[in-house]
Amino acid sequence: MAESHGSSSSSNIPSKRAKISIDHVPENGSNIQEPAAPVFVRKLRKAAVGTGCDIRLRVSVLGHPTPSLAWYRNDELLSPSEAQDSGGLWIRDCRTSDAGLYTCVATNELGEARCSARSCQRGDL
Repeated sequence: MAESHGSSSSSNIPSKRAKISIDHVPENGSNIQEPAAPVFVRKLRKAAVGTGCDIRLRVSVLGHPTPSLAWYRNDELLSPSEAQDSGGLWIRDCRTSDAGLYTCVATNELGEARCSARSCQRGDL
């Protein structure tokens, strides 16, 4: 008994519900992004640390063009340092004076976003 091959040719035809990806990457490899103001997708969280400990205040921000980050403690701008990166701020060898309200401000040409959290010594929460 011979098998019917009539249905095999239709297996190469995409179904009517085939999905088209909206994340298409052009042939040159660049990814076209719509301009967008910064938005935090991971915000700062309060932290309690012991004296002498290291802590990382982590954030994740989206926006196009890529936002720049500025960090503040108690409304005073922290000078840019190697402890700052696109994912957060490292506070090394914490002291009592490091406690306070930390704010990250993300800025690009379309706007800015802010998030804040309190960092305090253990037992002060």
